[in-house]
Amino acid sequence: QVRLVESGGGSVQPGGSLRLSCVASTSIFSIVGANWYRQVPGKERELVASITRFGTRNYADSVQGRFSISRDNARNTVYLQMNSLKPEDTAVYYCWSDNNWGQGTQVTVSS
Repeated sequence: QVRLVESGGGSVQPGGSLRLSCVASTSIFSIVGANWYRQVPGKERELVASITRFGTRNYADSVQGRFSISRDNARNTVYLQMNSLKPEDTAVYYCWSDNNWGQGTQVTVSS
């Protein structure tokens, strides 16, 4: 089983930036690709961004133009660069790949 570990969450003011990282215990990202999801209490988990093994990227409409997903195969790491953060971006962010989930990292956007 693949282990995924997220980091980089925290508290930031509106308009600020954060970069989330997800490190895998294997080279799964170069084989399958990866997704970032987010979830707030009482709501379903929402797909935020994805990157295929070929490097094709897709984003939810709500984050298009503000978030960027990237991958470093040498480090078995996927990143989510989040800019121009809004209070509605507040959530627990999860990394996913090949039916494996990370533990999540909290992002809070508040003034």
